[in-house]
Amino acid sequence: MFNDIVFESNSPPTVDELLDFYARQRNSFAANRTKVRELIENTFCFVTARRHDELIGFARGVIAGTWGRLAECKLDPAYQGPACLTRTDGRVEHDEAGIAREMARRVVDVLRLQGADRIEALAHGTEVDFCEELGFRRMRGLVALELPAGVNIAAANSTPILETTNTTVNA
Repeated sequence: MFNDIVFESNSPPTVDELLDFYARQRNSFAANRTKVRELIENTFCFVTARRHDELIGFARGVIAGTWGRLAECKLDPAYQGPACLTRTDGRVEHDEAGIAREMARRVVDVLRLQGADRIEALAHGTEVDFCEELGFRRMRGLVALELPAGVNIAAANSTPILETTNTTVNA
């Protein structure tokens, strides 16, 4: 179907490429150059899909010790096939040509090669089906929680930390 898709595993997209991709998907992340730069810098591995030198999709992974995460897998809805209905934020809801699957597979392979024993993915809405088709399973007993930007962790009966001190313990 799309024989001219080029996958790259060792070359992250530029800030401008990601901003343009997010803007085409009407993703609110498209307006924040600083956050997109930080996203690129803090990502362990990127896999991109390009057609005629245009970024049409990407997947990225993060790793900490033996824990890895498929942090994001996005594909322009124009390349997802006719079952892509919501066309929201580049979320993968259909992958007729297998482009998103290939990007995700390559990220997972890199995470495993780096020693990740457990690889997780967080999915929103239609992404759940896509992740389950890849082989991810729902984790029993876990609840996803978030701490929104600007919300501080409240501590009952605590006093603010004004200074830090170093303490030496003699063994």
